[in-house]
Amino acid sequence: MINIAVKIMYDGAKYHGWQFQKNGITVQERIETVLSELTGEEVSVCGCSRTDAGVHALEFVFNFKSNTKIPVERLPYAINNHLTEDSIAAVSAWQTDDDFNARFSSTGKRYIYKIWNSNIENPFTSKYSWFVPYKLELEKMKDAAKFFEGTHDFSAFMAAGGSQKTTVRTISECIVRQSTEWSQQIEIEVEANAFLYNMVRIIAGTLIEVGMGRICPEDIKEIIKSGDRRRAGMTAPPEGLFLKKVLY
Repeated sequence: MINIAVKIMYDGAKYHGWQFQKNGITVQERIETVLSELTGEEVSVCGCSRTDAGVHALEFVFNFKSNTKIPVERLPYAINNHLTEDSIAAVSAWQTDDDFNARFSSTGKRYIYKIWNSNIENPFTSKYSWFVPYKLELEKMKDAAKFFEGTHDFSAFMAAGGSQKTTVRTISECIVRQSTEWSQQIEIEVEANAFLYNMVRIIAGTLIEVGMGRICPEDIKEIIKSGDRRRAGMTAPPEGLFLKKVLY
C-alpha cells in the first residue's frame, strides 16, 4: 500500500465545502466516490483544509493510501474522466512518504479574497468576488493590511464555532492590491502558518470597513489586542475566497 498525494482545483459554488457532511454534497464526497470506483477499494482521503461552503480552491492537496495498479502519474487523468461536470480538476499526483498528511504536514496556506468595487456588478465575476458598490479607499486598506502581519492572538477574527486549541497565528504577509486584470477588482492576499475559523473572511470584511472609512487603519492594532469579535468587521461572503496555495 502506498501513500498518494493529489493536487486539485475546484469551483466551490455548488458544494457545501470540502469536508463530508450529511446535509449536502461536498468536494470530499465526490473525490472519495470517484477514487473508490477507480481503485475498487473503499477510499478515505485526508484534505489539507476544511474550506467552507461556497469557497473555491486554486490549489488543494489531499492524500490517501491505496493498492491501486493505476500509475500514480496517470491518476489525474483517470480522476478527471469521472469529474467532467463536477467543477473539480485534478492537476497532479505523486507518491509520498508514508507519514505525509495533507493537513498536518502543511506549514502554512495562502488565501486570496476578491472584491468587485464598482456601482455596476460584473456578470463575469459575480460568482467569484464580493460585489461592493461603495467607493473604497485602496491606500487606506493597504495601510491597514500591514497591521495584521506578525504573530498575534487573532481571537477577534474568529467566527463562533471555531474549535482551535490556540487562537495565536502568524501572518507572514497581508497585502491589498488592485487587480491587473480588472481595474475595479481589489484583491486581498494573506499567508499564515494556520488560520482560524472564517479568519480570512473577517479580515476581508474588516478591510472593507477601513476602505469605507468606518475603521481607521491604525485601529487594527487595538482590535487585535482587544480579542473582541464585535470590534472587527463583518464576515465577508464565501464566493470571493480562494485557497491559493498550500505550503509544505
